Amino acid sequence: MTIQFEPAPSDKTQLEGNGVFTPRFDDHGLVTAIVTDHRDGELLMVAHMNSEALALTIETGIAHYYSRSRAKIWKKGETSGNLQSVVELLTDCDQDAVWLKVQVAGHDASCHTGRRSCFYRAVELVDGEAKVRIVDEHRHFDPDAIYSDKGTD
Repeated sequence: MTIQFEPAPSDKTQLEGNGVFTPRFDDHGLVTAIVTDHRDGELLMVAHMNSEALALTIETGIAHYYSRSRAKIWKKGETSGNLQSVVELLTDCDQDAVWLKVQVAGHDASCHTGRRSCFYRAVELVDGEAKVRIVDEHRHFDPDAIYSDKGTD
């Protein structure tokens, strides 16, 4: 059985209160998914979910996302072994974004670069230009060994 989401109510009181989860997907059929580690709150990644990915996540307890670049559903960690088990799923007041608090299996890494978080670079102003600088050099796994011929997850 796959969860079917009802359209969001026009009554803001219903949208903001208890009751049926009615995610508000954007014009591309997506909601933003913010993903943090349930233990320490570190931001691991930001992704998108379509209705199928969101339903699979709720039904299985394992995070599924929609890859805009590959135009398909992806089960996070299916290739790397770094599955994300959902400890808690929250939605914002408008129900157009979700927040997943997860426990990461395997290498405890969520980034395809082998790092724990996809947010491993700081943006800085250097000589009048916006530059990025790596602030987390630690890799939990070798991405070349994991993803050779398989793509990324």
